[in-house]
Amino acid sequence: MQKFLFTFLLSITFLSSHAQNGYKLDFQIHGLADTTIYLGYFFGESTYLTDTAQVDSEGKFTFDGKKPLSKGVYFLVLNKSKLFDIIINEDQTFKIETTRPEFVETAKVTGDVDNDVFFKNMLYNEARNAEAKPQVEMLKDSTSTTAEKEAARAFLNKLNEKVMKHQDEVIEKYPTTLFAKILKANKKIEVPEPPKLDNGAIDSTFSYRYYKSHYWDNFNLGDPAMIRLNEPLYKKKVEDYLDKMLLQHPDTISNAIDELAKVAKKDQDTYKYLIWIVTIKYQQPEIMGLDEVFVHLYDEYFASGEMDFWANAKLKKNLEDRAKQLRNSLIGLKAPNLIMQNEDLKSRALYDMKNKYTVIYFYDPDCGHCKKETPKLKEFYDNSAYDVGIFAVSADTSMVKMKDYIKTMHMEEWTTVNGPRTYTESYRDLYDAMTTPTIYVLNSNKKIIAKKLPAERLEEFLTRYEAIENREQQ
Repeated sequence: MQKFLFTFLLSITFLSSHAQNGYKLDFQIHGLADTTIYLGYFFGESTYLTDTAQVDSEGKFTFDGKKPLSKGVYFLVLNKSKLFDIIINEDQTFKIETTRPEFVETAKVTGDVDNDVFFKNMLYNEARNAEAKPQVEMLKDSTSTTAEKEAARAFLNKLNEKVMKHQDEVIEKYPTTLFAKILKANKKIEVPEPPKLDNGAIDSTFSYRYYKSHYWDNFNLGDPAMIRLNEPLYKKKVEDYLDKMLLQHPDTISNAIDELAKVAKKDQDTYKYLIWIVTIKYQQPEIMGLDEVFVHLYDEYFASGEMDFWANAKLKKNLEDRAKQLRNSLIGLKAPNLIMQNEDLKSRALYDMKNKYTVIYFYDPDCGHCKKETPKLKEFYDNSAYDVGIFAVSADTSMVKMKDYIKTMHMEEWTTVNGPRTYTESYRDLYDAMTTPTIYVLNSNKKIIAKKLPAERLEEFLTRYEAIENREQQ
């Protein structure tokens, strides 16, 4: 499914139109003649081509169109190689003259402040990098003395301060340029010293609260130019906020995304891009329990019709199927019952398990990872301090393979059933178990308390779970 979602994204046209008299970008590149050149743009982590021009014998060529280009960072491509970047902002009628291969060093911009500042800044950065290079080499050199390394660090710190000051000057002098907005979007939030509480102690949470409340000061989630930069800054800012600024709880994250979406909704491109990147992020979350965020996103933005201005029926059906699969097996819900045939062709039900804890183990007899995971699960089962039963579900239709696997892996004490031979709905529709091995942990009421844990972490998890349960009962 993830492959489908990504492929579908590539087919979406994100270039939006605004009321403006098109664009006309004139170039002359000395050292280039009689060839074809392309204009491309960045979008998130991807690049796309949007226009083509023929280069004449003097290196002159023009990109033009009746509709304006979307604002952002673009680039020129020759023979599948990127030559240099340019900025597209409000003024889309300008000329750039340069010489190959020193494109930046020889560039002359006419009729556009944005690109003039952009190219001059690249030259500035090249000069600062040249200054920094010997100091960096000094730090890498194992023969450098402590004093030499300290001097190199001091030099680099001062150089960094110089660069930051230069960027601040550009932002102040050219506030309406897209380049200034890009510089500002990359600025770090300066956190003041934390105040003292009434008891005289330092407020230990001040820095976090201040940083979180000012996180978006320099970045506009509703500016479509921010999704067309030469680095995926928009995605990084959103993911860092969700991962590092918030409690990793589904309700907290879902509510935060809803607040971000209100800002991103100012522009259709940023709105759909924000919702898309978080949908991808939480369809297979790294942290247990956050799949509930995906279900929320589907309900709030796709099932509701909110994303119908770009999401087609096929995509929505894929998302619906994934949400349905996850919805039935979220942490905190009672696990759907499974009734299947065992090796003696007798029906065995998940709900008949009488242990305090039940581990559902979805496996495939031919799965290489399962052959490594099953012995670990067996070791846990044999040595656990807790009353645990294993309900093992074979994904293969073959009873012969299942019986051989039970014998080979010494699973005789477990309740092992054949998944396809079911008296209930398919387990693939009831549980998020598309891959094997997959583990679910249930409490005595058959409520899901963990999912997709590796076998070696089960004992540790149950120890923490019981400690929390005991504290809550006191």
